[in-house]
Amino acid sequence: MNRFLRAILNRTFGAAGEDAALDYLKKLGYRELDRGYRSRYGEIDLIMRDGAGVVFVEVKSRREGRPEEAVDERKQHNLTLTALQYLKSHRLLDVSARFDVVTLVWPDTGEKPEIRHFKAAFDAVGRGEMFR
Repeated sequence: MNRFLRAILNRTFGAAGEDAALDYLKKLGYRELDRGYRSRYGEIDLIMRDGAGVVFVEVKSRREGRPEEAVDERKQHNLTLTALQYLKSHRLLDVSARFDVVTLVWPDTGEKPEIRHFKAAFDAVGRGEMFR
């Protein structure tokens, strides 16, 4: 399979995972604020409201394994910086915020994925960036 076709399939697979994660979180009572928010540091898949707090959600979809392992320290650092930019630009610095990870493992049978939700999966990562 060529790189172009693989990239299209990965984007489609990722979008399906984000859709499933969004439906899952809405059923838990979360409200959608934004999707695919980008900064120069990266992208946040879903930004949700849980009660009075803002939740930055990283969604990872795989066919097998432990997708949460892909949210390494570098990814956490970039998510932190992007979240800070979102909070600043929306004047939400005084609102509580957290980082959740939602993983989806899709069976080859085409059935619904196994969804795991890691609430408050990690703390803001960095050396003082949150206070610049």
